[in-house]
Formats: sequence, C-alpha cells, structure tokens
Amino acid sequence: MATYSLEPVEGTLHGSFSAEFPPVLAIESGDHVVFRTLDVGWNMVPLTADPATHRRFEPRVPGRDNGHALCGPVAIRGAEPGMTLEVEIIEIVPGDWGWNRAGGFPSPLNKRLGVDEAGGRLIWTIDRGRGVACNQLGVEVPIAPFMGVMGMPPAEPGIHPTPPPRVTGGNIDCKELLPGSRLFLPIAVPGGLFSTGDGHAAQGDGEVSGTGIECPIERVELAFTLHPEMRIETPRADTAAGWITFGFDRDLDEAMASALSAMLDLMGEQFGLSRSDALGVASACVDLHVTQVVNGVSGVHAILPHGAVRLANR
Repeated sequence: MATYSLEPVEGTLHGSFSAEFPPVLAIESGDHVVFRTLDVGWNMVPLTADPATHRRFEPRVPGRDNGHALCGPVAIRGAEPGMTLEVEIIEIVPGDWGWNRAGGFPSPLNKRLGVDEAGGRLIWTIDRGRGVACNQLGVEVPIAPFMGVMGMPPAEPGIHPTPPPRVTGGNIDCKELLPGSRLFLPIAVPGGLFSTGDGHAAQGDGEVSGTGIECPIERVELAFTLHPEMRIETPRADTAAGWITFGFDRDLDEAMASALSAMLDLMGEQFGLSRSDALGVASACVDLHVTQVVNGVSGVHAILPHGAVRLANR
C-alpha cells in the first residue's frame, strides 16, 4: 500500500467531469490518497461579508472550470467499465472557515416559503476543537464534515457539469458519508478517473438553501479498492447509519423509486429475499431520506440500519 498527496493547484483542479481529462495521478488498488481541497467556490482566502476581500483561484478555463472546485482525477490501474470502485473515507479535517447562503436562490420553493431570493451570506468560523461552527449572528451548530462530491465521469463523451449527481457518483451531498464509511461506485471509463471536492462542515438533509456550510478541507484521506467482480448499477455505501442506496432524478418520486429499487437489490443479495418480500421487510425497517433537492437532479437515499434485519434460522 502506498499513500499519495494531491494539493489544489493548477493542473490538479478542474470544475467538470470528463473521460477526456488525463489523470494527474495513477495508483494501485489498495492505495491511499490525501487531498487538500478548496471550497466549492474556488475561494483562496476566508470569505467575509465584504465581497471586496474575496479572492478566487486563477487561472480557470471557461467551460471546463465553471462548477465545483474538484481535485483529481485519479486513475486506478486496472479499473475498467463494469467494475466497482470502493472509496473508504479515512479522515476529514475541515478548514477553519466556511459560508452558506441565507435566502437561497431563485426557486418555486423559496417563493412558497416567503424567502428573499437575493438573500445574503452566513459566514462561519469553524472550531474543530469544540466541534462547532459559529456564524456572525452568534448561532452555533455542530459540525460533521463530509465531502459533497466524490465521483467519476460518465462514459458519454464531452464535458459534464458538476452539480447533478450521477450513477458514477459526483455531487451526492449525503451527510452520512463520514469517516469510517465506504462508498461503492460503478465505473464507467477506463481508470475510473476519480475526483473529489465540495467540502461541507455541516449540512441538513435536503440542503435547502442550496448550500451546506461550504468550507475548504485541510485533509481528506481516501483509500481506493477495485472490485472487478462486483456489479452495481447505482452507488451504495456502508456507513455508521447503515447500508445506504441512492437514487437521482429530476423528479423526486423517481429518485425515491430508484433508491428503493437499489435497496431491494441489496437486500436480495444480503438476505436472499425476493423483491416482493424485500419490499415488505423494507417497509418495516428501511428509512427514506431526501438527500438534496437543489442540484437540478434531486437525490434520495434509503437507509437500512445495521442489524435491523436478521434471519432467524441462521
């Protein structure tokens, strides 16, 4: 096993997904990579309420770098379409500042809520020692850092924007993907070409203002393992909350159906249940959560808590 490091510099940063991007690093299955990432907005210094103090990373390539600030891509030697990549989250250390929207962005939801779409910005100081973030209003919330984007490009040619999550991962924005979790992603292109970014100090399910507490990440250590014989159609994860399956669609009902369908697949694999029986069992113990509703493609995740299902004859 080897451990590599990637810094957010010209040559490692990009703001889209594409199978045409050459890897900045090639590793073996079992290797670890330690990333340092910028915040979602490519900011180089802590944000303040005064836009005149802001400074973003440059140069950026128009059309390629319009999305989240991602670090990568990393190629895993031997990775081929149809295989599965396991990404184990070892450690996440956030920076000491963050921000999020107050008021959101133009949407029918904000109009229904009576929210000012112009809104403003909450600026957060992150106290890692105390495990809290505090904003300029004096409001504190607990932190639980995770990476909003972990994923690979789809097989289709061209440049693909970062906001919508895909079956190959990307902007999943699931707050359960904490250190100790293992994320399983279907591989669509040779080498996989994994990238990460969009660190969050905290986020509620839904990400209702369009942002969590967006922050740079000082250190995120990930371990990569290839599973050549494992065939999955959508992402899944093994987390402290339980096994998780994901669904993505512009229609929230369709996203829910996709997440639930993937959970029935997983329950069939683990417990030998038919889909009908798995649905009945799922209705007794599987929880559906709205991951996010703000990325153009909504996300739903289904959670099967560890130990919730046992086979009495085993």
